[in-house]
Amino acid sequence: MARYVMALDQGTTSSRCILFDKEGRICSLAKKEFTQYYPQPGWVEHDPHEIWSSQMAVAMEAMSQIGADSDDIDSIGITNQRETTIVWDRRSGNPVFPAIVWQCRRTADMIEQIEKDGMTDVIRRKTGLIPDAYFSATKVRWILDHVDGAREAAERGDLLFGTVDTWLIWRLTKGEVHVTDYTNASRTMLFDIHRRQWDEELLSYFGIPRSMLPEVKPSSCVYGYTSEHLLGRQIPISGAAGDQQAALFGQCCFEKGDVKNTYGTGCFLLMHTGNEAVESGQGMLTTIAVNADGSPGYALEGSVFISGAAIQWLRDEMKILESAAESEIYCYSVPDTNGVYVVPAFTGLGAPYWDQYARGAVLGLTRGAGKAHFIRATVESLAYQAYDVIKAMEQDAGTSLRSLRVDGGACANNFLMQFQADILKGSVTRPSCIETTALGAAYLAGLATGFWADADEIRNNWQVERTFEAELPEERRLLLLKGWKKAVSCTREWAKDL
Repeated sequence: MARYVMALDQGTTSSRCILFDKEGRICSLAKKEFTQYYPQPGWVEHDPHEIWSSQMAVAMEAMSQIGADSDDIDSIGITNQRETTIVWDRRSGNPVFPAIVWQCRRTADMIEQIEKDGMTDVIRRKTGLIPDAYFSATKVRWILDHVDGAREAAERGDLLFGTVDTWLIWRLTKGEVHVTDYTNASRTMLFDIHRRQWDEELLSYFGIPRSMLPEVKPSSCVYGYTSEHLLGRQIPISGAAGDQQAALFGQCCFEKGDVKNTYGTGCFLLMHTGNEAVESGQGMLTTIAVNADGSPGYALEGSVFISGAAIQWLRDEMKILESAAESEIYCYSVPDTNGVYVVPAFTGLGAPYWDQYARGAVLGLTRGAGKAHFIRATVESLAYQAYDVIKAMEQDAGTSLRSLRVDGGACANNFLMQFQADILKGSVTRPSCIETTALGAAYLAGLATGFWADADEIRNNWQVERTFEAELPEERRLLLLKGWKKAVSCTREWAKDL
């Protein structure tokens, strides 16, 4: 009898595979970082072949760690970096261009044209999204417009588009299945979230042939089976969700009003709104989520583009950290930031500002500022950005959020979690398993195959590891927030007209 569900967690900077047992415990975990390409300022690309090869490598490694074979795997769930766009030839399987990553800003000028064409409200009403280069539609359009022969091939029906989930399923099934789920479709800026179908008006506006698009199915269902030559037998691929919706599900946020925040490459806060698509007046997105039974529901989402990626920046580009985990030690080594603020708007500002021309900045420097202050200010920026989103979401929801469920790699940083509670003036709850994105994908897959009976069985797996309560004096909290707001204002529209 199968003992595990395999979660393929294809993230922005790494591919991971986790095997979960029936109690939702991690039995093995394998991770492999892959190359980030920055061909021009503001541009971000990945190699689709490297995404695939790294994901397969960690799948094999996770199985070998515990001596599991294909018969031990009940099913596969996939969760992925959303909006990242891949276009490939349906016959050869070769991408016609590198994957354009969700962070990429190359299509910012198209967003200005959308506004001039009066399409902003149309897009917002149908898709729940605020037009931005973040989403997939303009990325597909860019590829068709800039790659020689791409538009002609697309018009002939020779090209396929997919977000990363679609690409992985297509490769796992040896090209037999071209599919996505509702959550990923809702992030393309081409999908009507109310009618739950691709929108012909938007496809026409962006010049994208309908033949390129995958079939859209629920997040928990059997999409197809892996080729037996890949993992040893045909294993059902029965769960898929964009990373943030998967994390919402993994945190057991199934009901209206449930909220979670994921500290990954970006920072993403989602509030489940049940079967009601709540329209935001505060810069939030309306998006599709997953209900307890696997059916599509809705959520409000606030997206911060750069969160944990700021810590990676300290490690990889600035070379002032040996590891991301080391940042916590530096944060505790100084009593404050010595007045320094870091605004990591490397690819613009997301919610609630939506300023694609903002750029990163370090402010408040004095001669007394040192390495530890700089690191602490960068870590604190994650909490400040989450605060901005939460305050905007509270206005939309008409309620105050006193408790926040957290997950993602950076939530292991105790300093950050305490500072988040302090700035929010509330409690922050960290579960025993912070790999909730992968766990959500596993749950979706296992529910479709009967590995887990229902949502109640899943709820029984959720356990609290630690709760952080606010301790910061109110006067100090307000002063810090005032400084943050001033710092953000200095970054706005920096790159416009440069």
